[in-house]
Parts: sequence; structure tokens; C-alpha cells
Amino acid sequence: MIHRTRLLLQPFARTAVAWSTATILLLAVLPGCALRLPPADSSGLGTMTVPTGWTLHAGSETSGATSPTSLSSWWQRFDDPTLDALVTQSQQANTSIRSAQSALRQARALRDLASAALWPGIGYSASVQHGTAGGHSAGSSFQAGLDASWVPDVFGANRSALEASRATLDATAADLGDLQVAVAAEVGLNYLLLRTAQARLGIARDNLASQRETWQITQWRQQAGLVTVLEAEQARAAAEQTAALLPALQTSIEQTRHALAVLLGQPPATRSPLFARLDESAPIPRAPEELALAIPAETLRQRADVRAAESQVRAAWARVAQADAGRFPGFALGGSFGWNAATLGSLANGSSVVSSLLASVTGPLFDAGSARAQVRAQEAAYEQARVAYQATVLAALKDVEDALVALRGDRQRLVSLSSASDAAARAATLARQRFSSGLVDFQVVLETQRTQFSAQDSVASATADIGADQVRLFTSLGGGWRDDRDDDALASSTRTQRTSRP
Repeated sequence: MIHRTRLLLQPFARTAVAWSTATILLLAVLPGCALRLPPADSSGLGTMTVPTGWTLHAGSETSGATSPTSLSSWWQRFDDPTLDALVTQSQQANTSIRSAQSALRQARALRDLASAALWPGIGYSASVQHGTAGGHSAGSSFQAGLDASWVPDVFGANRSALEASRATLDATAADLGDLQVAVAAEVGLNYLLLRTAQARLGIARDNLASQRETWQITQWRQQAGLVTVLEAEQARAAAEQTAALLPALQTSIEQTRHALAVLLGQPPATRSPLFARLDESAPIPRAPEELALAIPAETLRQRADVRAAESQVRAAWARVAQADAGRFPGFALGGSFGWNAATLGSLANGSSVVSSLLASVTGPLFDAGSARAQVRAQEAAYEQARVAYQATVLAALKDVEDALVALRGDRQRLVSLSSASDAAARAATLARQRFSSGLVDFQVVLETQRTQFSAQDSVASATADIGADQVRLFTSLGGGWRDDRDDDALASSTRTQRTSRP
């Protein structure tokens, strides 16, 4: 038994020596070729000037700095349980997010596939063959064996492909985060639109009740001969114009409910317990005005779209290196080891062992410039990715600046509109009282009622605009998602603090 074991091990030893010898010979004849190195900044992004601060410095808004964690669930700042539940469910059930999650799983699998190309491949085979000739048995043949192959990554083509797959995976993960940001913002804006329509509907109903009461008073005064039919018809016209707004506002509420349902991955006409809460009117939510803005450079690091564009640049540069490595020779090592015998029992004999070794080198002699053209094509794609990254950065800076300007203007507008609404309400009350006493003309009543309605409606709209500005500001600062790398860094920092404690 010991003798048989030695016989089986001898072919393995001979094969290992042959493989080592072939590898040395192949590496000895390699030409002196240098791999393409990454750009000097090691990221390929190039240099780009980023401002040190934001244009507006409005009080506490620029003190301190935001972190990805503080804005990852920005909707909780509105202190509205319904909004919180809507956004949370949308992140779990939205169809676009689920599709992006599948794309992320695909990117992970492709990364693993690229990683596997760096390792040798080993397979096995077994077969049984039985033949006949002239009606008589020609014998049987039994075979079993192992096959191995390896393509040494001498010039880094496979390593570059792996780096490109890793960068693509990072970009796909960031794209998922960008989509989560967009969906959360869309849910927030639609929720604000719905609550605004409900508030405007309530204001319209209150003003309609007041106008109908004025119409009733006008009819009584007409019957007493104190006013003419003209004043009565004017009062009726004002009331009917306000009543005509109610169906339009109700339509807006229903359509917004449909949009929210689709964002949550549900049929438009859903009547789930969560959507039952939307039937009840609630105040238009607003987040606290205190917000510490991060510097522009830190904000860009927090944004998912910027990270996705950055990863696309890294992937493009890796593909340049992969195409460049394709211009050089390729090497392959392969071999097999097995048993071949006429009977199943004789497979264990040392004489049935067969083995083979293959070493090859391939390379282009003349390709009419195809390989170099492929490199130039990838370099052009890399430059496109760099320009796209710069465009994404500029758009991100613009988003924050626009949100800050809009928020400041709408806050100032709301202050003036609130004062105007209070004054208009008092004027309308005084006008009705004096009209009942016959001290003012009916035109004064109509004008003050129109002014009151317009001012109150504008206050509701301005309040919603501030909420929408806050949503856009939170998302432009990189809120609405959390990168796994941030979680890993936080966990690593926590472990370091724990281990450093005495």
C-alpha cells in the first residue's frame, strides 16, 4: 500500500517541477514592459477649484458643520410621524429603488467574477466508454482526471479589470443612494403639496362661509330696500367664484395621494391604514430653522451623485490600463492529471496514471493599430468621465446656493404675508360690521374679503414653499442616504476608541 502511494505521488512531483520550470522560462523571456500608471493625483479626477464657503452667511445656518449621519434621515426634522412613515416605506418598496438594489447585486457578482480571473481554475472529469465490433464487445475504458489552468496576470490586465469592477460597484452603490435621495425628496415634496392643498381647501371653505353669510345679509338689505340688486348679485358672484375653487383643490389632493401611493410601490387607489391618515387635515410641516452648513468640500463628499461620478472616473481609468495591458503578450499555463484503464479496479495502478503540461504565449504581430485604437478609445471615455464629474460638482454647488437663496427669500416673504393676512382679516371684519350698519359701501366689503382670502391663501403657499426649500436644501447637502463606507468608518472609529481605553 505504501509502494502504491509513492507511485501515485511521483507524477504529482514531476508535474509540479515541470510547472515551475515552465513558469521560470516564460518569465525569463518577458520583454521589459512598463505598466501604465495612474495620474499624479492618484484618483484621475484632476484639479478643480471648490469655494471655501457659501455665498449666504445667514446667522446660525453657517455655524458648525453637518455630517452624513445628521442628514441621512432629514425627514425626521419635520417632526411629522406621517411623513416619517411615508418616506420609510418608500425606501423599502419603491420600484425604482428595488430595481437599483438588483443592479447593485449584479455589480457585486461582476466584481467577484473579475476577482476570480486572477486565480487558477481546477476542474475534474470522469467517463466510461464501452464499445462493440461485429456484435462482440470491444472492451471498456474508464477515465478520471483533474484539469488545471492559469493565466498569469503579468501586465495587470486582470487586475485593472478587477479595479474597474470595484469602481463600478462603488458607482452603482452611489447611484442607489442618489435614487434614494430623489425618492425621499419626491415623497417629501408631494406630502407638502398635499398638506398645502388641504390647508388651502380649509381656507377656501372658511372664506366661502363668510361670503355666503355676506350674501345673505345683502339679500336681507335688498328686501328692506337698503341696497340694490347689483350688490346682491356681486355678493353671489364672489361666493360662487370661491366655491369653484373647491373641486380643483380636492382634485389636487386626490392626485397627490395617487402620486404618493406610486412612490410607495402601491396602486394609486390604495386605502391602507397609512394613507387613511392623509384623509385627516394636518398643519403644513416645517423643519427647525437652525441648520449648520458644512463647507462646500465636505458637502461634495456627502452627496451620492458626486461619489458616483468619482467612481466612474476611477473605473474609466482602470479600463484605460486594462486596454493598455492588452497590447502586450499573454501567457497561459495548463495541465492535466488523471487515470486511464480498461477496468475500474485497475485505475489505482500506477501504470494507469497519465499527465500533461501546456505552456503557451500569444501576442499580436500585426493588428493594423487595433490595440492602440482601443487604448485611445478608453482614454477618451476617461476624459468624458472626468468632465462629467466636474459638471456634477458644479451642479451640486448650484443646488445648495439655489436652495439657500430660495429659503431666505421665502422666509422674508412669509413674514410680510403673515402681517398682511392679519391686517386683511381685521379689515374684513370691520367692513362687514360697518356694512351691516350701513356705514360703508358694499364694494368695500367685497374688496376686503377678496384681500383676506388672497392673503390667507398666500400664507399657506409660502409656508409650503419654505418646507420645500428645506427639503431641497437637505438633499443638496447630501442628505437622504447613508453610505456603507461611512458606517464602516464609524464602526472602525468606535472599535479604536474601545481598544484605546485602559
